[in-house]
Amino acid sequence: MEKMGNASYWKTRRTIRKYDNSRSVSDELLCDLMEKAMQAPTTGNMQLYSVVVTRDNEKLADLATEHFNQPASTGADVLLTFCADFNRFTKWCDARNAKHGFGNLQSLMSAVLDTTIVAQQFTTLAEMAGLGVCYLGTTTYNAPGIATKLGLPKMVVPVVTLAVGYPAEDGEVSDRLPLDGVMHYETYKDYSAEDIDRIYAPKEAREDSKRFVAENGKETLAQVFTDVRYPERNNVAFSEVLSGFLKSAGF
Repeated sequence: MEKMGNASYWKTRRTIRKYDNSRSVSDELLCDLMEKAMQAPTTGNMQLYSVVVTRDNEKLADLATEHFNQPASTGADVLLTFCADFNRFTKWCDARNAKHGFGNLQSLMSAVLDTTIVAQQFTTLAEMAGLGVCYLGTTTYNAPGIATKLGLPKMVVPVVTLAVGYPAEDGEVSDRLPLDGVMHYETYKDYSAEDIDRIYAPKEAREDSKRFVAENGKETLAQVFTDVRYPERNNVAFSEVLSGFLKSAGF
C-alpha cells in the first residue's frame, strides 16, 4: 500500500478484506490508536460511544456469524464493534442528581454520529500505522444478535464493526463518483437525466461493473443494487428488526 503521506494515497486507498495471520495487532498499538481516535469531534463533548474489542478466536468465530461469515469478519485479527452508548452517560447523570431524557431519536442520532466519527478517525489512524481495515455494513442488520453476544445493556446500540489486521494483499481501489456529482454550492442543485448519465458513466464502464451485470443476469448496474445486493424485501425486514431492537434498547 502507498504511504498516507503521498498525495496520491487519498485517491487510491483500499479496503482490506484479507489479513496476514502471521502478524497480530498488539494491544499496545490498538490502545494507542484508540486513544488518538478519541480526540475526534463529539456532540457536546459527551463521547456517546463505546468500543467492544473481540480477538479471542472462539468469540471471533461466533461474532462473525452475525456478519454472515463474510471473509473480512472471519479472517481479521481483531473485530471492533463501535456502539452508540447512552448507558454510561445516563448513569453519570443519575449519580449526579441530573434528570435526563435521552431515550429519543435526536439523542440516538447524536450518539450514532459520535460513534461513526470516532470509527472513521480510528480507521484513518490504523491505515497510517500500516494496518488494513474493512467496515462491516452488517452490524445494524443483526443488531439484536450482536448485542446479545457482546452483552450490551439498554441504551447501547451497535452501529459499525471494523475488521482490523495486517494486510495480506493490497486490495482493489474502489471507484468513486466525480466531485461535481456530490458537491453543491450554496443550494442543492437537483440532477437532470443528463447529469445522472454523466456522473454514473465511469462506474458503469468499469470491467468489474460489467461483470457484475452479466453474472447476475441483469440489464444495468443499478439493477444489481436494487435486485441483488439491497432488495426492498431485505431492507424492510432488517428495518423491522432494527426498529424493534431500538425500542427494546430504550430509544
